[in-house]
Amino acid sequence: MVLETLSLLNYKNFEATEFAFDPKINCFVGNNGVGKTNVLDSIYHLSFGKSYFNPITTQNIKHGSDFFVIEGNYQTENDQERIIVSAKRGQKKTIKRGGKIYERFRDHIGLLPLVIISPADSDLITEGSDVRRKFIDGVISQGDKHYLQQLLDYNKVLSQRNALLKYFALNNTFNQDTLAVYNEQLSALGTPIFNQRNKFIKQFAPIFKERYEAISNASSEKISITYKSSLSDLDMLSLLKEGLAKDKITQYTNFGIHKDDLLFKIDDFPIKKFGSQGQQKSLLIALKLAQFDFIKKQKKVTPILLLDDIFDKLDEQRVTQLLHLVREENFGQIFISDTHAQRTEDIVKQVHKTYKIFKL
Repeated sequence: MVLETLSLLNYKNFEATEFAFDPKINCFVGNNGVGKTNVLDSIYHLSFGKSYFNPITTQNIKHGSDFFVIEGNYQTENDQERIIVSAKRGQKKTIKRGGKIYERFRDHIGLLPLVIISPADSDLITEGSDVRRKFIDGVISQGDKHYLQQLLDYNKVLSQRNALLKYFALNNTFNQDTLAVYNEQLSALGTPIFNQRNKFIKQFAPIFKERYEAISNASSEKISITYKSSLSDLDMLSLLKEGLAKDKITQYTNFGIHKDDLLFKIDDFPIKKFGSQGQQKSLLIALKLAQFDFIKKQKKVTPILLLDDIFDKLDEQRVTQLLHLVREENFGQIFISDTHAQRTEDIVKQVHKTYKIFKL
């Protein structure tokens, strides 16, 4: 799958611009603030219908404008795809495929597989469990629309149960039968999600470990990724029953798959506390490259790869290791942003693939 052309209108700092891309490597170079990352984000937008860096739609509209339009033309193995994402202040965002508007955004997810590696990925280590859950769900959803629907349904029922708990507290009342209906629904939706996440980690962990060893060049380090869920010990209905007293106090559902987490360890210690900066960077790149491998295997399509500002953030050894991996034929189209034009060109020349450099 190749993105052949990209058109931006009133998107972030771009008033109107167009790009025609190389099928292998495309580099956006220039000073900070000129919009390099914004171009990569627009490509992400075409795949997921939202920004990677700012999910608030109106904040992606250029200052002083009322709307934005992103248009991408893709060449797939058997066909061509024309995708348009547009948003207007005060109106719903739309995604068009071949001129037809999607009724449901979720139907678009997975059509254009994509993986981004960015300095913002450090949130996967430093922030709360919700960031890591989004990572798991994002990877699985690109290859499984049914999973995405289950997740949306679960979150809807969860919101309803939380609203009911607040209603009970405000009105000093309680109805076990009404709550039991939501408990049954959460269990019916949450249990398959738990099983799917468990299955995913079992498949994903060996790929991740292999990628970490290649990036870090340190086979002696014992790296691990573990799925942590309260459903590993109790079924969902039992969890909700045992947690009811706490739920009443907090007016919130405290137990369930919406509290799951990923644990990253190095030599059996949490990498957040005990991992060096280099080890954390290696982990993040390995995580995203494993995501690339997993999606490619599941979808049987080579995802587009976005590398945002990583040459500035990685040491020479990790850049070299990354380039070695990119040289392999299993990678498809790659987009890179960097502040140094000459450094970028020197690096991409080593890959021995065709490339284009766009100076912004």
